[in-house]
Amino acid sequence: MQIKTKAIVISALKYQERSLIVKCFTASDGLKSYFVANAFSNKKNQQKAGYFQPLTLLEIEATHKNKGTLEYFKEIRLSHVYQTITTDIVKSTIVMFLSEVLHHSIHEEEKNEKLFEFLETALLWLDAHEHVANFHLILLIEMTKYLGFYPDNIDDSFDFFEMREGIFTPFQGTNCLSKHETALLKKVIQLKFDTTHAVFSVVERQLLLKILVDYYTIHLDGFKKPKSIEVFKAIFSN
Repeated sequence: MQIKTKAIVISALKYQERSLIVKCFTASDGLKSYFVANAFSNKKNQQKAGYFQPLTLLEIEATHKNKGTLEYFKEIRLSHVYQTITTDIVKSTIVMFLSEVLHHSIHEEEKNEKLFEFLETALLWLDAHEHVANFHLILLIEMTKYLGFYPDNIDDSFDFFEMREGIFTPFQGTNCLSKHETALLKKVIQLKFDTTHAVFSVVERQLLLKILVDYYTIHLDGFKKPKSIEVFKAIFSN
């Protein structure tokens, strides 16, 4: 089947000397893996390795056989040329971290257009704005809406959050966050990307990051702690 769709690059793995296996989250078909021959050749072709950096926004034409095997691009072009993400160390570190999160979060070849639109909008926002210290935290909590484990009953006054059930509770059980941790979680749930004031200290942001990664680990089979998380912590250490 020939398709035209937008796609977000999740990862690219070098194959032998010149080729790539590229994993993309597509608007039309969910997660897809593509074989890119001669990605590192000197020839002037569209399938350049530079097109496949983490979370690059593409418009593609491709052949989808839908047999669980590698697919093939017919044409590729950039949907948006990032202006700051590739040159800003903070933003590029955020993107590296989030690409790992998505790699371990999205597994199915199923259309999830709302998740795609959310991610595309979020990445465009990241590229266009300067105050991004809380971006990753907001994205992680918002993404749970589309992955099926967004915290429930967030408007009530209960002081503890039960991680396995994803609900707030008046009692601190075995799998609950502390009262302080729960208050931080409630605060990040209320944030928007364009919130410009600090909101959290460095220590609080690192604690929230741990909480959210743990929450993903509990609710997603096969989710692994991103390897880039230590680099990420170092970048946001001040």
